[in-house]
Amino acid sequence: MKKNIVLIGFMGTGKSEVGKELAKMLGYKFIDTDELIEKREGIPVSEIFDKYGETYFRKIESEIIKDVSVMENVVISTGGGAVIRSENRMNLKRNSITICLTASPEVIYERTKDYDNRPLLKTDDTYMRIKELLKEREPYYSEADIKIDTTQLEAQKVVETIMKEMRT
Repeated sequence: MKKNIVLIGFMGTGKSEVGKELAKMLGYKFIDTDELIEKREGIPVSEIFDKYGETYFRKIESEIIKDVSVMENVVISTGGGAVIRSENRMNLKRNSITICLTASPEVIYERTKDYDNRPLLKTDDTYMRIKELLKEREPYYSEADIKIDTTQLEAQKVVETIMKEMRT
């Protein structure tokens, strides 16, 4: 049985773009857990946070991750905070290679500053918030099988690096 590929990492590191390219190259199906959550709830993630709070969102996220983790031949892109819950980390590792995409706080800020759909970054000092969240999540991100810094890489180069890493 072939293993799935799970992309974890902070928002703005390229998980969705890389995931789509990687899935195409492997002939796998691409799954974005945030998109599945929005489809199931009928509203954007930012509205889920506003209306029901982060705890509710994380509960739905865990249910979605449990469902997709048993699929085969998929590339799964998770939300940046999905790894906070141990049950998610366990489910994602079950049948998958986990790849953490990283980037410097400066680059993440540049990539995300114009988005208004990032509920955890709605703050007066977005850059400091990015640094705080990165520090909080680092122990979870470090559990990935492979780690790739996307700070200076285009999506296609990240895909090539993943393919090379998986062959070794």
